[in-house]
Amino acid sequence: MCGIVGYAGRRCAQDVLLEGLTKLEYRGYDSAGVALAEKEGIRVVKSKGRLSTLREKLAAAQLPSCGCGIGHTRWATHGEPSDVNSHPHATPKVSIVHNGIIENYGSLKELLAAHGYTFESETDTEVLVKLIDSCYQGDPIKALMDALSKVRGSYALAVLFADYPDTVFAVRRESPLIVGYGEGENFVASDIPALLKYTRRYSVLDEGDIVVCKAGEIRFYNEFGEPAEHPVLTADWDIEAAEKGGYPHFLLKEIHAQPAAITATLSPRIEEGMPALRIPELTDEALRRISKIHLVACGTAMHAGMVGRTAIEKLARVPAEVTIASEFRYQDPILSPEDLVIIISQSGETSDTLAALKLAKSRGVPVLAIVNVVGSSIARAADYVLYTYAGPEIAVASTKAYTVQMCVLYLFALRLAYARGRLDEAETRRYTAQLQKASEIQKLRLDDCEYIKYLASRFVNIQSCFFIGRGFDYALSLEGSLKLKEISYVHCEAYPAGELKHGTISLITDGIPVIGLATQKSVYEKTLSNIKETKSRGASVILFTTKGAQVPEGVADYVIRLEEYEDIFMPLQLIVPLQLFAYYMAVLRGCDVDKPRNLAKSVTVE
Repeated sequence: MCGIVGYAGRRCAQDVLLEGLTKLEYRGYDSAGVALAEKEGIRVVKSKGRLSTLREKLAAAQLPSCGCGIGHTRWATHGEPSDVNSHPHATPKVSIVHNGIIENYGSLKELLAAHGYTFESETDTEVLVKLIDSCYQGDPIKALMDALSKVRGSYALAVLFADYPDTVFAVRRESPLIVGYGEGENFVASDIPALLKYTRRYSVLDEGDIVVCKAGEIRFYNEFGEPAEHPVLTADWDIEAAEKGGYPHFLLKEIHAQPAAITATLSPRIEEGMPALRIPELTDEALRRISKIHLVACGTAMHAGMVGRTAIEKLARVPAEVTIASEFRYQDPILSPEDLVIIISQSGETSDTLAALKLAKSRGVPVLAIVNVVGSSIARAADYVLYTYAGPEIAVASTKAYTVQMCVLYLFALRLAYARGRLDEAETRRYTAQLQKASEIQKLRLDDCEYIKYLASRFVNIQSCFFIGRGFDYALSLEGSLKLKEISYVHCEAYPAGELKHGTISLITDGIPVIGLATQKSVYEKTLSNIKETKSRGASVILFTTKGAQVPEGVADYVIRLEEYEDIFMPLQLIVPLQLFAYYMAVLRGCDVDKPRNLAKSVTVE
């Protein structure tokens, strides 16, 4: 995934682009560049490395101010990070920045080479800009339509034509792109944070849309070149929400923001002590007709889905399964019109997850989306939407989005169980009240920061570790392991506690860290027995359990005690110390916490 910014207006375009790209670096940060529409033509400045390198290069160039340009921060997909592979890519007539993948770029490259075009980079984007150049006869809209009719793949493009130095053209297909409305200035961007300094008013482009963005007007055209209109939305969070607010990293700020995010997500959906989905079409009668639930997501969202699956089956006794989105559409899933597919995505733009949604709808299966971004592709394509209210999540590693995804899934499970008669009203009210306590319980876990930091200091030099747990604790083992490996680069694996002895225990030797999660009373003794097995083979054990649990001497080297809480909701408490442990491990190891290597926030390519 990459970040795109376009600007047309009265300000210095270079400054606006750099400001916007700074807010989008979470989308990619291995190279960056800008193209500026100067009187003499399009000027491109780009560089491998972080945005600071581009700033230095632009400062040295001392370019004259102009009011129109496009910018890009890259997460490499075609061609290694390098100056030449960086965006923008340009010809004398056209310059573009691109998020996505052109699948047939190889055949297009051969065709263009036969017509005399040469290529310097390894990127599909250079092929695309030269394809647009070959189609350009003075009409930018026609050139874009003609070129893109030959393209297979996904793209969000911002384009400059040298003949139109006051205009940014943009087009999207299967990659996110929005336009922002200012006073005497207008914007194009991949995401809202790039615009917040200047405006909170924006529109979302539909599939195939082309937008013409000038200082004084914005015009939309659909994929057939016909004029189109779009509603103007207002972002419900301001620039302060996208700043660190005194925290050293966005990740730590977002961990600490989780109690407030829980309250924001739950409060509108609890009416007189009962869960209320607030989806008119998804009535209790409709919930009773569901025969099976498929939860589909990627990465951290998939781990939230695992918690949701267990909650749904325990409370509502409806069969549920979790599938990784990138596998879902290729395994030819067995789907029925009586099923429900739940799609989970923080951004609402995840490519594999969006493709899974489209497959489900093509089979006539209703889709419920759980997303954080209003107006995102997944939100617009789904039959029903449950928005999470996490606010902006800037750090690449997801924290508060995961927490509120679990909250929404718990609410859904409770309403489903009540609708189907598996819980009576009194039981539903009791569970709902317990769920509402999650915010206060998380605040208690945030008080553990110093001790978790101490633990991280004891394990900072490890090369490998294991997470084990059963049931909900296994789902949390997967998420805890993912957090640790993605931001601290420690190799770690997560296993169901009872599975470790089926081969993997051969890797447990003196000093190997094992993080045991044992918060579920029904399987506590079983889990403790598995932890003892690792300890007897020399493991150094960190145990997470509850205050009332009996822990025999010698079972663990370190014990972190959690509040006594409803077993089914324990993931909402346990996740906080796991996130903090990963965070402090990354800090102490000198890692770039908010921008871990090779990763981007939302993967909009397959």
